[in-house]
Amino acid sequence: MPVETSHLLVAELRGDLLVPCGPAHNGQAPEQAAQSVLLGAPSGIPILRRVAVDRVQMRRRQIFTYVVAAQPLTYADAVCLTYRDGRADLLVLPTMQATSALPALARARVLAGLKALADEEMAYLEAGIASRTDSARLTDSRARSAEIAVRGGLP
Repeated sequence: MPVETSHLLVAELRGDLLVPCGPAHNGQAPEQAAQSVLLGAPSGIPILRRVAVDRVQMRRRQIFTYVVAAQPLTYADAVCLTYRDGRADLLVLPTMQATSALPALARARVLAGLKALADEEMAYLEAGIASRTDSARLTDSRARSAEIAVRGGLP
């Protein structure tokens, strides 16, 4: 989740950094599911659009992780938020520091999402490796300054 234009809101759980995420229930759009990941935003998280989807084969089923773009929050708004998992603390870190500290798969999703957002595209990944992008013109010029939040779930 972006804070201002140069920082990301990440969760720290047992010493590991992760991008705030959670499940999308059957029939629920990732944009709707993203609203339940971070609590404490009176008007909800300002979601712009999906920027990436990553497909990973896990034993007998495929897991899809959706990356959605959100408008940047102010620092004051960010510190009022809590993560859905009460064991985790939310941290505001510079974007480069946050992405470099994420696990490899999460980092790949974040970077693909940032690039897709900047290029006004949708990125499709296979286990963190970009397979293709499609044009997805944005209607809101503010989206160019936004960054991303990750939303995980099953199709």
